[in-house]
Amino acid sequence: MTPAPNALQAVRILDLSRVLAGPACTQLLGDLGADVIKIERPGAGDDTRQWGPPYLKDGQGQDTTESAYYLSANRNKRSVAVDISKPEGQALIRRLLEGCDILVENFKVGDLARFGLDWASLKQEFPRLIYCSVTGFGQDGPYAQRPGYDYLAQGMGGIMSLTGEIGGQPMKTAVAISDLMAGMYAAVAILAALRHRDATGQGQRIDISLLDCQVAWLSYQAQHYLTSGAPPPRLGNGHPSIVPYEVFAASDGHLILAVGNESQFVKFCALAGRPELATDPRFATNRARVLNRETLVPLIGDILKQRRVSDWLEALAEAGVPSGPVNRIDQVFEDAQVKHRQMVCSLDHPLAPAPVQLVASPIKMEATPPSYRHAPPTLGQHTKSVLRDLGLDEADISGLRTKGII
Repeated sequence: MTPAPNALQAVRILDLSRVLAGPACTQLLGDLGADVIKIERPGAGDDTRQWGPPYLKDGQGQDTTESAYYLSANRNKRSVAVDISKPEGQALIRRLLEGCDILVENFKVGDLARFGLDWASLKQEFPRLIYCSVTGFGQDGPYAQRPGYDYLAQGMGGIMSLTGEIGGQPMKTAVAISDLMAGMYAAVAILAALRHRDATGQGQRIDISLLDCQVAWLSYQAQHYLTSGAPPPRLGNGHPSIVPYEVFAASDGHLILAVGNESQFVKFCALAGRPELATDPRFATNRARVLNRETLVPLIGDILKQRRVSDWLEALAEAGVPSGPVNRIDQVFEDAQVKHRQMVCSLDHPLAPAPVQLVASPIKMEATPPSYRHAPPTLGQHTKSVLRDLGLDEADISGLRTKGII
């Protein structure tokens, strides 16, 4: 069978980013077919290579240099080790850019100007280039020079004030959502810039900030404040606008009850043996239930404690009331729907005796689906082959390696 074409198979990206936001962006574009050349510092590489344990195991069961964190965001890339602090390294980057459509970087504001690789230095030489910068706070403003981290963006961007138990301390999310959302917003912006470039021939600068993305990701919680003038409260697992819509304890564990409309609430009350709750003026409408959540939620909690999780989930599903389990990560990957949707992919890795398993792309496309071509590369794995494609011979490459440029 002929493989399906990839939507971005003619697009080449020079990836000067590291850690998570930039690499998540370029992995997403790589899954869609882009050729991503990941530039790393010789002898060190992406910071996250050392962010472990756990690490990928070799054939003897020993830890390699490839951390699980690094593996999560660097599929479908070719690694080239180049020291961009040296003039010869900067010259190599410029040669590579001659064949690239996009540059993605997440250096601190102004850092790449020292090497002549900032937007101002490149835009005249490469007018079709799409240059995407991902930073903590953006290219301008009073915080622009500060280093930016996901944790800071979550705190400053408000999400931690909404996350955690009622009356508890502010809580970050368990994954670096500011980084990941910045990567997704960056990918969307790049695709829009490609559309513009293909129509006009003009490249452009893209400025993505972790803080901006976190503020945008507040969504309806931000709109709550903008509409009412009052910051929304922390509600633990509760929903600010829907009741009952949270985690409840059953007799042997926890489940989610997600009643989204009045008919579902009527069905739940009938199933629970408390049909009178559906006609009680305090609970008959969602507005009333939100206003009286402190009375209703404990009543529902007492009801759900009387049966096992599996019993409730089966009965609620049959009644058409939205509900679900609270899965551990191992249970996620054993879930029938997750398996059916093929949310794990496997790729051969040069350091591992068996294919490495990775979280697959959630994008499903009929004509140009994502593809999995390269495992996350080892440091500098593709340096020689990429430089050969630039026209360098063995003597040139050996000379660069002797000088510590690659």
